[in-house]
Amino acid sequence: MNETSVMPPAMILCGGRGTRLRDVTELLPKPMVPIGEQPILWHIMHIYAAFGVRRFILCLGYKRECFIDYFMNFHAHRSDVTITLGSSANQVRFHDNIPEEGWEVTLADTGIDTKTGGRVAIAAKYLRPEEPEFFLTYGDGVADIDLAALLALHRREGKLLTVSAVHPEGRFGEIQISGDTVSNFEEKPVQAGGFINGGFMVMKREFVKRHLTGEDAFLEQRPMLEAAQEGNIAAYRHESFWQCMDTPREYALLNHLWETGRAPWTKFWKHA
Repeated sequence: MNETSVMPPAMILCGGRGTRLRDVTELLPKPMVPIGEQPILWHIMHIYAAFGVRRFILCLGYKRECFIDYFMNFHAHRSDVTITLGSSANQVRFHDNIPEEGWEVTLADTGIDTKTGGRVAIAAKYLRPEEPEFFLTYGDGVADIDLAALLALHRREGKLLTVSAVHPEGRFGEIQISGDTVSNFEEKPVQAGGFINGGFMVMKREFVKRHLTGEDAFLEQRPMLEAAQEGNIAAYRHESFWQCMDTPREYALLNHLWETGRAPWTKFWKHA
């Protein structure tokens, strides 16, 4: 396989409890909370699919059965179906093709209370030998990000990790950037005036071996801080739309944008 000819797989962190969206996530894990008729996870996967990603590794934990049910019955929920009943001839025929034809989705059980770094380390066993790098993101944020440009910068800079730097509200981990290199990482400063890590990262497998072994750690704490201090994190500046779904207000905003046909994160989609 030529490294530049096939897009890396996308690993998506889906195991958290989503406590700040408690009214909704008591019934559903946050990545399964719907925007329109489909969960936000589906929207995130389509952001990647628009750039040719066809392989996904989902790091599951809280309410993992919701993801299993959704993907096991994915085609049935998107198509008219004819079912022939009977013990000897139980057959299912789908009448419609789906845009997601050919997607490969690995549902990886990474534990109920495992921290984000531990989830990546566990799910990394599903990376193939010919995959030296992979996309990595959270299961609760969307953006109109140019993933081809992100990957190109990652390969050009040669760092172990490339993060997408976005402008936030002031309650996330702030990153300091010098040129295209992250020089420091501070989790949740009191006031944020610059960039934060918006997810949509590219990680080399070497990062997992060097920073995510032997300890169940939050990716955003010791592992990223160590890599930043080593000069091993690059930053891709994304100045356009980015939005997480962390509160009821943000949940309502994303649904309003979708329902009114003004969802910026579909910018690169070939279909909506």
